[in-house]
Amino acid sequence: MNLRRKNQHVNKIKISDMVIYLFLALFSLTILFPFWNLFVKSISAADAGIVDALQMWPKKISSFNYKYVLTNRYIWSGYRETILRASVGTVLSVTVTAMGAYALSKKNLPNRNLWTTVVLIPMFFSGGMIPSYLWMVDLHLINNRLALILPGLVSSYNLIIMRNFFMAIPDSLEESAKIDGAGSIRIFFSIVIPISKAVLATVGLWVLVGHWNAWFDAMIYMRDADKLPLQVVLRRILLEGTQQMMDLNSTDTNHITPDTLKAATTFVCMLPIMCVYPFVQKYFVKGVIIGSLKG
Repeated sequence: MNLRRKNQHVNKIKISDMVIYLFLALFSLTILFPFWNLFVKSISAADAGIVDALQMWPKKISSFNYKYVLTNRYIWSGYRETILRASVGTVLSVTVTAMGAYALSKKNLPNRNLWTTVVLIPMFFSGGMIPSYLWMVDLHLINNRLALILPGLVSSYNLIIMRNFFMAIPDSLEESAKIDGAGSIRIFFSIVIPISKAVLATVGLWVLVGHWNAWFDAMIYMRDADKLPLQVVLRRILLEGTQQMMDLNSTDTNHITPDTLKAATTFVCMLPIMCVYPFVQKYFVKGVIIGSLKG
């Protein structure tokens, strides 16, 4: 009798697991299908018919869309500016944020609560767009790449996450290093940073994705077309369809359409950040959970 009940219980668990797996599979398809539909449009030929509707397979495959995108000079200049902004901005932001968070994590920091409150204020209030623009004008940063990096160098949210993570590090680890003669800077770079890969990778990816997707500040501060990041180029192609960015002529329209060109451009723009994400995904849970528990 007990064996029969046990078998029934096991069967119920298997059925519930199957239902959960089926739901997750269907949910995953709803996420993946828009990407697949975008890819199908990007490889569709101009004479394949209407591509506005959802498609599972292309009616006629053509590689001319990607050939055109990859030979467009504004795409490559946008890539250059975006990679430069994302790499420099991420390294500087993570470094400065980690240094500030480490200082705030020390209990012997004078007026520690006051400085923590000062850090929290920008999470709820900001100066606004007009004061920020006037500030960039006074600093002579208009049409300067630093205008895209310096204003968002430190995020209050990221700093608090890192501070909480550093507070979870045992004090005995740093005390033993001080006994061996290590100073605060040596302890920070040689001990704290190596054991904080989880939170550094998590915050680093947040900053990287933020820089990669940013476009509004570049649209305001940048004047030269060659200094526009990839997302601004993409926006002008998708929304404005500017002749300068698309650079279409009569011979091109025989092979591509604005819709297929936009799909190929979008796919090319989002592909690099999609390739980076899996390498740091394993740090997410550990970095966020540990950084958010200790107050």
